[in-house]
Amino acid sequence: CSNPESCSLSPGCPGHCPCRIFVAGIGFFSLCFLMTSLGGQFSAKRPGDTPFTMRAEVLGGPESRGVLRKISDMLEVIMKRMDTLSKLGNTTTDSHRLDELSSALDRIQPIGLVERIQAIAQNMSDMAVKVEQILQLKDGATGQCEVPKDPHYPDCPSKVDWMRARWTSDPCYAFYGVDGSDCSFLIYLSEVEWFCPPLTWRNQTTTPTHKPFPKRQAAFRSDIGALLEQVGTGKESLSFMKRRMRRLAAQWASASRRLDDRLRSQWREQKRILVHVGFLTEESGDVFSPKVLKGGPLGEMVQWADILTALHILGHNLKISVSLKELQGFLGVPPGRGSCPLTGPLPFDLIYTDYHGLQQMRQHMGLSLRKHKCHIRVIDTFGTEPAYNHEDYATLHGYRTNWGYWNLNCRQYMTMFPHTPDNSFMGFVAEELNDTERLSIQRNKVDSMAVVYGKEASMWKGKERFLAILHRYMDIHGTVYYETQRPPEVPAFVKNHGLLPQQELQQLLRKAKLFIGFGFPYEGPAPLEAIANGCIFLQPKFKPSHSSLNHEFFRGKPTSRQVSSQHPYAEQYIGRPHVITVDFNNSQEFESAIRDIMRTKVEPYLPYEYTCEGMLERVHAYIQNQVDCPPGMYDPPSPFVLLPNSSALAWASNISNPPSWPPLSALRLLASLEGQSCIDACQSAGLICEPAFYRFINIKEAFSGLEVQCEGVEAEINHIFPAFSVESSECGLQKDPLLFSCAGANTKYHRLCPCRDYRKGQVALCRDCL
Repeated sequence: CSNPESCSLSPGCPGHCPCRIFVAGIGFFSLCFLMTSLGGQFSAKRPGDTPFTMRAEVLGGPESRGVLRKISDMLEVIMKRMDTLSKLGNTTTDSHRLDELSSALDRIQPIGLVERIQAIAQNMSDMAVKVEQILQLKDGATGQCEVPKDPHYPDCPSKVDWMRARWTSDPCYAFYGVDGSDCSFLIYLSEVEWFCPPLTWRNQTTTPTHKPFPKRQAAFRSDIGALLEQVGTGKESLSFMKRRMRRLAAQWASASRRLDDRLRSQWREQKRILVHVGFLTEESGDVFSPKVLKGGPLGEMVQWADILTALHILGHNLKISVSLKELQGFLGVPPGRGSCPLTGPLPFDLIYTDYHGLQQMRQHMGLSLRKHKCHIRVIDTFGTEPAYNHEDYATLHGYRTNWGYWNLNCRQYMTMFPHTPDNSFMGFVAEELNDTERLSIQRNKVDSMAVVYGKEASMWKGKERFLAILHRYMDIHGTVYYETQRPPEVPAFVKNHGLLPQQELQQLLRKAKLFIGFGFPYEGPAPLEAIANGCIFLQPKFKPSHSSLNHEFFRGKPTSRQVSSQHPYAEQYIGRPHVITVDFNNSQEFESAIRDIMRTKVEPYLPYEYTCEGMLERVHAYIQNQVDCPPGMYDPPSPFVLLPNSSALAWASNISNPPSWPPLSALRLLASLEGQSCIDACQSAGLICEPAFYRFINIKEAFSGLEVQCEGVEAEINHIFPAFSVESSECGLQKDPLLFSCAGANTKYHRLCPCRDYRKGQVALCRDCL
């Protein structure tokens, strides 16, 4: 015992230093010595003895570590000497002295002393480790932490410097325990964020482990009562959406039964889904709600109402948010301004939102958005192409706009119409007619009645000339909003009904022969509703096509799409006799189209993909099959074979199919013409470009399969690639999967295009996609 007097014994304690009776009491008194060295008091009572207490002043960190080292060294010396004695017992020399030593040892040591000393040594080693952790925690409490310089965490020192200067800028840091000390910075930066290495002295076993959420089977629902309650009240936009849900409830229920019958053998996983309608939040301005009753645009609300209903009918676990407070509560974000990430798992499998909501999530999820953005689906009316979505590429090559640049997989953008196959087509529904309603329409159609597509008076300005031509043949009806007096932009010969509720508007369309557009609004739901009620839709052709390069409305939108008419989907996918597209600036062409319409009889028509069943089928396929994150490249053996009587290549049957949705059986590989996009190349062959297949064709074997001569094959970051130039024999592969793009063309290159077949009436799905 180096300092026996350091032990202060209470009355009743034996009057000698416990360190002197080492053999008999080493375990008990070493513990006594250790505890008093570390501070506080240590009480004990042996059988038959008076209780006693040891006290000592608290020793500092270095002194406590010294005590531990001395005890450990002492035990090591004893073990070495016992080991020496044991070895002596195996020799025959000096047997007399060995017998005497053995006899002496037998008198002073109990049976199993060596084993007891070994156990005590192990206990002391474990105790030393724990005490070191306690002392380091004590250092942490006083802010005595050294910032690590770890090459695996190069940003750690700069992040600590930032925290020193700015940790009070957001209350969320204090919420996670940051108190201004370096130790609290390091704890936060290693355990909440990931810029610093884990701290060895932190007890990582106390970090909560999150069990995966149990998987449940989704069951179709036919009752929308619970959904209506979730939507809530307080906004005219929400009231409009609920009225639409009630009106279509019977059609949704009937469609769910039909789809359930078709999918009965399939197990469908119930997803936890958050729907955050960002454009309806007060923080985004909520410009739509005040305009619902004044002729404002309703297309977005129509689509959101149908998305909510489809997700509910499919049986998923749904949460709905139309405010930032609700969003924060559902996500479990820490209080503050959104600088800190989430620490727990994301409580949702999918999040449906819009561009406004995406911006709000970035503000309030901090770094977590980067971690969880694969779960997000963005409802995007006009679409976002890869060149605009890739932030660095867009900035360097002039594609940067006010929207886009989120670095998502472009299939996470979900559009109102199938604008570009780079995005996923979400859509909406139009009301279907039963047999009785169809018969009634045939009886009550008025061949000389036209309804104008335009609820705002500004849409009628400058349209007098062709309205006068139309008036020679038909009575013209309008549904223009006004408060006190008739809008002067509406000619006197037009019968204006004012803004009509949806059911009254539908009755008007069921009587009318013609529904005519003025060129705006673009790509709304009304033309499909009119066609579904037996109208012919007459719309203007745009010469030149409208785009972000030449038209104010499209300027800043993240797409290079050339919009050839007011409603390209109706022109391309429906067409004559239901849809007639003409140049309204050509009076003869316009009048000729009116005469054709007067002679034409049409039945009500609604594409399957815009029925309740079609939308349920499509959304079900996306939820169960779509890959969340962009997959990597693929490097197979030469996998393509030439199809008979075709210039297209298909996936070879003798090559095992890697996991893919859509399945690789649908893949057809084509080369575009020079300057042609893959959208147009696939369409010309009666196919659809499929961006999910790009990773399989982005290989040099694809060029040889098409018998393209390449002097060399280089990988490049370019949204046109994979592509080749015949003139220069240049062949290029895509280096960044985020830039796989069906859109885009270059007069220098032929593009490699991954095409697929599609289901009749459901362009979003291939024939084997269900």
